[in-house]
Amino acid sequence: MTSAATLLNCRSFVEMNARERARALLDAGSFRELLGPFEHVESPWLAPQGIVPQSDDGVVVARGAIDGVPAVVLAIEGAFQGGSTGEVSGAKIAGSLERALADAEAGRPIRPVLVFETGGVRLQEANLGLAAMAEIHAALVALRRHVPVVGVIAGLVGCFGGMSITAGLASRLIMTRQGRLGLNGPEVIEQNAGIAELDSRDQALIWSLTGGEVRTVTGLADTLVADNADALAAAVRAAFADGAPGPASSARIDFWRARLARLPEPATGAALASLWSGDRT
Repeated sequence: MTSAATLLNCRSFVEMNARERARALLDAGSFRELLGPFEHVESPWLAPQGIVPQSDDGVVVARGAIDGVPAVVLAIEGAFQGGSTGEVSGAKIAGSLERALADAEAGRPIRPVLVFETGGVRLQEANLGLAAMAEIHAALVALRRHVPVVGVIAGLVGCFGGMSITAGLASRLIMTRQGRLGLNGPEVIEQNAGIAELDSRDQALIWSLTGGEVRTVTGLADTLVADNADALAAAVRAAFADGAPGPASSARIDFWRARLARLPEPATGAALASLWSGDRT
């Protein structure tokens, strides 16, 4: 059991903003931001709708190194518009992955990390956000053939919507217990299906279904790590040190079909953990 003193001395990754998270995952002194806030690359669609834009559109693109190997960390800022993906933020992620793919194809592989803190596509830029999401997915699938693509979900927003699909396409996915992963967020489910379907205020229920612990136990995430910046950085380094994994989880169609065929009723987190725990073959 972790002592109170150890916990007090930890740097919370969950409480960091996107820029701090990117810096924490890269080797000390190697952080260099591309298209940062002083470049003023912001969404042109928010101000006409009465929303103050952010000058980096809520995505930090950081170049640096991980264990001395060139790396890029793409960190989403959950404090801006719920980490939602619009035209500019989506283009920053897609463009970075496409550049990493070009480098890999030229024999200069870099280590790509995506740090998720997002509710999905930005509703104010819906079609543009969806188009960007498609570009992100295509680039990620192409890139993971050359190098592992590591995803991190820490909290507090979690990872939902189209970006949950992005997380599912990662070569390896690391979560904390505070993190959440799901296609639809609890509030969305309650709004569309009613509180009888899901009470978004029931935090114990929500984390039992979508929290990092149950997602790791059931194989939808690969590694569960405590909320500790150093532990997260070590888990990311270990994921790359392990090299390219076998077939990507998203490509194992027969495996997931067989799992879904045995889906318990009701499909509670405890039931899924009991049924699927350790079943990764």
